[in-house]
Amino acid sequence: MIVAVSRKILVHCCCGPCSTSSIERLIEEGWEPVLYYGNSNIWPQEEYLKRFDNLEIVAEKYGLQVFCGEYDHNVWKTAIKGLENQPEHGKRCTECFRFNLKETSETARRLGIKHFTTTLTVSRFKNSLQIFEVGSEFEGFEKIDFKKKKGFERSIELSKDMGLYRQSYCGCEFSMHGNGKREGEY
Repeated sequence: MIVAVSRKILVHCCCGPCSTSSIERLIEEGWEPVLYYGNSNIWPQEEYLKRFDNLEIVAEKYGLQVFCGEYDHNVWKTAIKGLENQPEHGKRCTECFRFNLKETSETARRLGIKHFTTTLTVSRFKNSLQIFEVGSEFEGFEKIDFKKKKGFERSIELSKDMGLYRQSYCGCEFSMHGNGKREGEY
């Protein structure tokens, strides 16, 4: 008797552009992605909504379902309290990853999806090992480095093809105001 194994995976999506090549790779590898946008770290709320709108464009292109978490920036700020002046890749980012991955893990469990991952690893500005360390705290986390196989470059190409907005900062107001802002687009 052959037993079908569910290859569903909940994908924490930070934005449309990072999701493009990540989704493409997951599908190529036989996964069935379900998208999750839970990013209370993004500020201001208009930016959060703009990124979600672009994720919906990507979801529609791939014919995927997308769930949106509740936006509560104050709860996120409480989670990183005292770390506001940390540089990018520091303790603030670790706690931010923990906040988003915990929320994604809980959402996966509620939806009955055994596996989850994040598109954050596609960014050339993010430390995948730091994300994997935090992700390993949660059952079902899949360590997928979407930068591999030229994922970042592919995300730029796909973003241009789809006419997606590409942001110039990670998302939180602390990265926006110099504690991590980088030249170029994320």
